[in-house]
Amino acid sequence: MLNIVILAAGLGKRMQSDLPKVLHPLAGKPMLAHVLENARRLNPDRIIVVVGHGAERVKDAFADQADIHFALQVPQQGTAHAVQMAAPLLVAGTSGGDATLVLYGDVPLVQTETLQRLLNAREQGMAVLTETLADPTGYGRIVRNQQGEVIRIVEHKDASPDEHAIAEVNTGILVAPTGNLKDWLSRIDNNNAQGEYYLTDVVSLSVQDGLPVHAAQPSALWETLGVNSRIQQAQLERHWQGEQARRLLEAGVTIVDPARFDLRGSLVCGRDVFIDVGCVFEGRVELADGVRIGPHCVIKDAVMGAGTQVEAFSHIHEAKIADQARIGPYARLRPGADIGSQAHVGNFVEIKKSRLGQGSKANHLAYIGDAQIGERVNIGAGTITCNYDGVNKFQTIIEDDAFIGSDSQLVAPVRVGQGATLGAGTTLTKDAPAGQLTISRPSQKTIEGWLRPIKKS
Repeated sequence: MLNIVILAAGLGKRMQSDLPKVLHPLAGKPMLAHVLENARRLNPDRIIVVVGHGAERVKDAFADQADIHFALQVPQQGTAHAVQMAAPLLVAGTSGGDATLVLYGDVPLVQTETLQRLLNAREQGMAVLTETLADPTGYGRIVRNQQGEVIRIVEHKDASPDEHAIAEVNTGILVAPTGNLKDWLSRIDNNNAQGEYYLTDVVSLSVQDGLPVHAAQPSALWETLGVNSRIQQAQLERHWQGEQARRLLEAGVTIVDPARFDLRGSLVCGRDVFIDVGCVFEGRVELADGVRIGPHCVIKDAVMGAGTQVEAFSHIHEAKIADQARIGPYARLRPGADIGSQAHVGNFVEIKKSRLGQGSKANHLAYIGDAQIGERVNIGAGTITCNYDGVNKFQTIIEDDAFIGSDSQLVAPVRVGQGATLGAGTTLTKDAPAGQLTISRPSQKTIEGWLRPIKKS
């Protein structure tokens, strides 16, 4: 059986924030959420999160995730003390082979493949995740014997000059037999420079008890970077965004500048997708073959069909767009927007909870809300579907081949029949019959002798 303990009790003083450190976002979601997602891919039997500072806020943030068990660490007396708080919640089988993996809520990007490599390295003893750094200052050093076996970990402040020269360092992440781990935790003391109970002491205890200590290393150095400040948070954000961009590039996506690309969720792309600079993708976004996204677009929870083009500075949220559509520039599609194939949504057009049928166009300065618009409809500049009376919302229906003149207001509930035309400036309060011109302009007048007011000196 596999237990996973995630340490998330720290104050995060250097973050200069009232928000618990593990709730600070990385790629659009809390750091702790990243750790949990990667942990779940290992199919553990139990996940335990050790909380302390801001414990209730952390619990509330994950209250809908029933597989999490919480343990409270108050006061915070070191990493071994934190795991000791989780010890009563650890589960064990009847046939042995149980293991407990220790992770950290502020080290969010350790990939599942690396964790699996660590579990595989454990064999009949325990295993630690290590790295080799050009500058190991501040890190605990991995001390090996002449046979190259790991025998202990020494913290930087407690290390001798010879130990300071060691380049292999401890990441803090380890896996150990659950029963042995509980025993070792009870034997750890705080006789060190910090006066804390170090989890790293389990390594020397494992050696003392005759259990071998193995080591594994991550695939990339950024995997084990922790966050203790806003600067480190920003640096890790760019590391992760660069990695996500790299994966998309390798899959054939064109990203004009990976340094100006942000993915805060998942992005599924077909062949020959093009993404210009400064784009932000949130939630789950699907882009079919040949989709082109112009610069500085924000796209969240959207699906786009093949050949669709989105021009610069468009915002798309919970929308569905069919093949060969044209969106933007400066368009806004809000939740429930359903854009048909070859439809056009132009600059400063906002669409919400509406269907725009195949080949229909709304090219300039329009608001379409709670509407069903058929095929080949033209929506003139300045058109508004007046769907809200201050309390209730009503639907506008525009049938195929209708033409809506510029500066029209359609006061819902109202229907425009097939092939109907609304003259420019019409305020429609009753249904417009199919195939007819409907217009509601007052007669034009010229007032002779009228003078424009002027300012008095």
